[in-house]
Amino acid sequence: DADPTNTFNILVATDNHLGYLERDPIRGNDSFATFEEILQKAKMLEVDMILLGGDLFHDNKPSRGTIYRTMELFRKYCMGDRAVNIEILSDQSHLHTRFGCVNFEDPNYNIEIPVFSIHGNHDDPAGEGLAALDILSVANLVNYFGKSDNIDDVTVYPILLRKGQTKIALYGLGNIRDERLYRTFQQKKVKLMRPIEDRDSWWNLLVLHQNRAAHSPKNHIHECMLDNFLDFVLWGHEHECLIDPQVSAIGKYYITQPGSSVATSLSEGESKKKHVGLLKVDSTQSFKVVPIPLDTVRPFLMQAVELATADLDPNDEEAVIEYLVNEVNAMIAKVEDEQGDRPNPMKPLIRLKVEYTGYAPCNPQRFGQRFVDRVANPNEILLFHRKRVQAAPKRSKESTDQLEKDLLMRALRPDPIDTVKIEDLISSFLNEPKSTLEIFPEAEMNDALHLYVEKDEKHAITK
Repeated sequence: DADPTNTFNILVATDNHLGYLERDPIRGNDSFATFEEILQKAKMLEVDMILLGGDLFHDNKPSRGTIYRTMELFRKYCMGDRAVNIEILSDQSHLHTRFGCVNFEDPNYNIEIPVFSIHGNHDDPAGEGLAALDILSVANLVNYFGKSDNIDDVTVYPILLRKGQTKIALYGLGNIRDERLYRTFQQKKVKLMRPIEDRDSWWNLLVLHQNRAAHSPKNHIHECMLDNFLDFVLWGHEHECLIDPQVSAIGKYYITQPGSSVATSLSEGESKKKHVGLLKVDSTQSFKVVPIPLDTVRPFLMQAVELATADLDPNDEEAVIEYLVNEVNAMIAKVEDEQGDRPNPMKPLIRLKVEYTGYAPCNPQRFGQRFVDRVANPNEILLFHRKRVQAAPKRSKESTDQLEKDLLMRALRPDPIDTVKIEDLISSFLNEPKSTLEIFPEAEMNDALHLYVEKDEKHAITK
């Protein structure tokens, strides 16, 4: 076993989405209950710090109730008399605080478990440049880092941490719109600064919150874009729990993806068992991640059926509904068996994907009324879909090779952003000879409309 005086113990989590469905009478407390469990485990394990990978809040402007409950939890579990065994060796001016130091070095506060967090796409700075995390930072409850002042030229300075003989360089990159950050990476304007002296003695940890899955060619951050000197990446934003470290695509560092602690969509990735991780790093730069299952997460079961294989008469609507009712009852029974004798069992989330080619779909809301007292999402139990009529033509080996070459060239050569956004539509309109603006600058108008539409910044245009 490693020497505990030289071993960092860091609890890692991400995408807590506090305040999600806070007005829902059934699911309104889910995000807070699980986050409290995370803090309880951190206190029980006596971790050195908590590291959060973004989207602590679900809304860009959390309600007063959400802010209050969040601050209450941090104060309850992260303040105390236990000594903090880590120290900061770097310039702390890169932390987003006006008080010049991390919260556990402030003599006016008794911090027992320091919390370090970047922002995500849900709780990023907007309007006046303030994020919800800035409120927690000024209250000395969270050490907020990873905010970029210039998203077209990003320079990330590390927080240099030491415990005994073990040294960690902690890099943070809060969420930037994927298309914009992709372009910045292509232009080689994302720079991670390294310590000047004794660089090899630092274990390099990056926290970021971006698309990892390739939703489109330029709407994600590819692992090959990140610096080779990194040792470990805590990847936020993706909700599927992949807590066990995976070797990166370029084989130079490891990635852990804790996933969300509350299901914010009824998707396959959200239905998997949710965990946080205990990251251990020792003085030899060896590390391991111990998965910690979360017990307060609402059960979620997702299955699929195909009506054509069930030997049902397409004209007998009652028989089809009875078949679906039996399927849902079986799913509920399965969840109840898994919960066993657990005190205060929770109503589960149930999702049944129904392939209904050749059949008429029923009304999902009316169907769900049969299960109002048994499931947490009665109006969203059924998801009807049909088979695709035409299959995509198979590519020849030559066309596949050419596609791979094109994708490689895209990664090496900057291309214009092709995702349609409201600012793109405005720009195309203003390119008309008779449609130029005479009073408002085009760039400022684009930014104001983005804040108004995406971040609910009601005064963006009047400013």
